[in-house]
Amino acid sequence: MQQHISILIEHYGYIGIIAALAAGIIGLPLPDEVLLTFTGYQVFKGEMLFIPSLLSASAGAIAGISISYFLGIKLGMPFLRKYGPKIHLSEARLAKTRNLFNKLGPILLLAGYFIPGIRHVTAYLAGINGFSYRKFSFFAYSGAILWTFTFISLGRSLGKEWLIVEFLLSKYSRYAIISAIVIFIAGYFFFTMRKKAEPR
Repeated sequence: MQQHISILIEHYGYIGIIAALAAGIIGLPLPDEVLLTFTGYQVFKGEMLFIPSLLSASAGAIAGISISYFLGIKLGMPFLRKYGPKIHLSEARLAKTRNLFNKLGPILLLAGYFIPGIRHVTAYLAGINGFSYRKFSFFAYSGAILWTFTFISLGRSLGKEWLIVEFLLSKYSRYAIISAIVIFIAGYFFFTMRKKAEPR
């Protein structure tokens, strides 16, 4: 996995990030979190710049989720039922996600990126359920920026230890590991900001 990602980034740079994340969000089986963390590692090494990396990653995620949204509008639920199993969306997972989306649609568009399997279907469901583009884009694009910032920052902070993320994601439950990573980062930023706010 590491070798393929490094080749992609080294050969295509920022364009490779955009293309890979767009394809991953649409539903191709690509290791999105590992790609983002490796991008952060490249920033740590000084081979990529943080802001262009973040902009490229956000653009890729936004492009992918926008395509999924418009496919949902155009093709509807029959498309997901037909092609969902090919991108690991079983009928049971699809039904569960749809029920959850009906209750928490905007929240899933914002935070669903952090849940493998969920981020691949929320935009389709937003289109199918008739979400306005304005409502969809506000939540989905904000989530894309938050998600890419989180994992690129994680890779930059870990430095040479970024492979920890790849190891954990491949060996243990992706849901548990990603949740733990998000909690860790949130805690880190909370205590950092709190420390800065304390009077000296």
